[in-house]
Amino acid sequence: MATVEQCEAALADLVSRLDEVDPGKWAQHAVNRTISCHISDLGVSYASRLSKNGVAPFTPTGDPKSAQVRLTVSASDLIDLAADRLSPTKAWVSGRLKIEASVLDLLRLRKVL
Repeated sequence: MATVEQCEAALADLVSRLDEVDPGKWAQHAVNRTISCHISDLGVSYASRLSKNGVAPFTPTGDPKSAQVRLTVSASDLIDLAADRLSPTKAWVSGRLKIEASVLDLLRLRKVL
């Protein structure tokens, strides 16, 4: 099982990769949304904000349920997602990544990614 520190580094890597998305494409499809990532086996959660300017760094949060887009994943799967050893689609279809969001938010995120 991965550590909290490894998960924080993985979240930072994901934010860095999202910063590389074409700014025009990002601005066209991204809207202001709060996002949380709950790491189920470690029992920790992080929050961030999506906006037309990109993704803010993830910070620890006590209430992941208040976010508009909520992700739940195990520590090892988060590490694999960040390292591109696991695709988000494959993780979601297999139940390893749980995403709670409105259908419109899911479609917007899919266009950006």
